[in-house]
Amino acid sequence: MVNHERNKKILLDLLKQPENSSCADCGAPDPDWVSYKLGVFLCLKCSGIHRSFSCQIKSIELDFWDDKQVEFVKSNGNASAKAIYEKAVPPYYYQPCQKDCNVLVEQWIRAKYERREFTGDTKYPPLAYTTGFFEGMLWKKGKENTQFLKRKFVLSEREFTLTYYNKEDESKGPKAVIFIKDLNATFQTEKIGHPHGLQLTYQTENSTRNLFVYHENPEEIVTWYNVIRAARYAYLKTAYPTGSDKELIPKITRNYLKEGYMEKTGPNQKEQFKKRWFVLDSQTRKLFYFKDRLDAEELGVIFIGTESDNYSVSAFAPKSTRGNKWKHGIMVETPARQFVFMCEQEREQREWIDALRKIQSRPMSPQDYTGEQL
Repeated sequence: MVNHERNKKILLDLLKQPENSSCADCGAPDPDWVSYKLGVFLCLKCSGIHRSFSCQIKSIELDFWDDKQVEFVKSNGNASAKAIYEKAVPPYYYQPCQKDCNVLVEQWIRAKYERREFTGDTKYPPLAYTTGFFEGMLWKKGKENTQFLKRKFVLSEREFTLTYYNKEDESKGPKAVIFIKDLNATFQTEKIGHPHGLQLTYQTENSTRNLFVYHENPEEIVTWYNVIRAARYAYLKTAYPTGSDKELIPKITRNYLKEGYMEKTGPNQKEQFKKRWFVLDSQTRKLFYFKDRLDAEELGVIFIGTESDNYSVSAFAPKSTRGNKWKHGIMVETPARQFVFMCEQEREQREWIDALRKIQSRPMSPQDYTGEQL
């Protein structure tokens, strides 16, 4: 006769082991679901993805476990599965965390267990992100409108470029050639309004340029993301030949520290307040602002230095303002001028101040001083 309470206790004891105390796929703490096919401990979100491709899933607390299932989990576990299914993950391949969007988490899981991409076995044809060259069609938002149109994109790791064309006929030449050196890619599913939405950001001669793209196929868009990361990794290894993976991997791509709407006034603090979309980039120490959240080019940029370099961030309540509807103010002072922003909610004010001070508290590198002048 099956002793359900004993089996439940065995699973709860296994969960206390360090390697099992977080989700095998996204790292979320205290997983309470288990794949009894793979023998791994999972969070609710990842267990749902496993269940969608017929992987046997049970709750530790809510389901009954038979002896055979428990013995299988006991003889495997997260560490054992990792040694098999993550044996050969390329250093540039993005391994998602709990907060990442669904498409990244789902494709990581499918790549590991369903497609077995990281077991170390030779694949033929080779996986797209390992070849150094990739091309295909992406839906791209127009620069001046909200319409998405199919455009051809070509990535060359050898040339360190991402090229896109307005028409499928390449003989007319590319619309833009983007250098991998200046490229960042980040999933922006809510911002773009598509579950596979990807934002590509790069530097032109005079400004920052955003491209908003998506692909209908989730595997395809995540492949594009990791192809870009592979090329960025190759570039960084060339640019910083003595850099370790620990140093370089965080620089491959990055999510922005904070984004959202604030109201902004002019340099005299008497001009009418206008609603703007702000993006705080921790890596470059820059606060960009746009007319709207899907704009291709910024209206302006503010460098965030340290207190010792005469930068400051503080809560602010202006005595008189024109046109502002929001009441929770922030003042950012730079050696050149003061900037005043207004937030709709006090919580947003605190979050922006905390994010700005996080950058301000970080010592500036020689590269930061160069960026300050740009």
